[in-house]
Amino acid sequence: MKPAVKFGALTVVIVAALGWLAMDGINQAATYYVTIAELDAMDHAAPKRIRVGGDVVPDSIVRNGDRVEFTIEQAEEGVPARTLNVVYTGQDPLPDTFRDRAQALCDGKMRTDGVFEAQKIQAKCASKYEVKPGEGASPTYESAPATNSATD
Repeated sequence: MKPAVKFGALTVVIVAALGWLAMDGINQAATYYVTIAELDAMDHAAPKRIRVGGDVVPDSIVRNGDRVEFTIEQAEEGVPARTLNVVYTGQDPLPDTFRDRAQALCDGKMRTDGVFEAQKIQAKCASKYEVKPGEGASPTYESAPATNSATD
């Protein structure tokens, strides 16, 4: 076999392997956010990586060494809130914003016992930026006085 043919074949094999690795990595990284209702409707026979979100139920966070157990819920208008028990077993410390009523995204797998085992948790502050009921919908701002930079 000529050296050019060997080199061409080796190049094709390497490019194909790199392409396969890249596609496999993209497929594993592409997890979409699902609701608790969608998670309940899924088939859990073959556990796969899933990202589910909800609000942390007040007083549900229980820390036991490296293990953290809590419950998230999703409420829809006119429908009773759905809850999901979560166990965090990841190595990273939980975010500072993880607390009661925080919105949490849990990345992990559903166990056969109905508990979600999360390896990653993302949390954002509980609705501190939302308008409280009964208050105005948006803040009012006063206009700054116009200045004329040519005369200043």
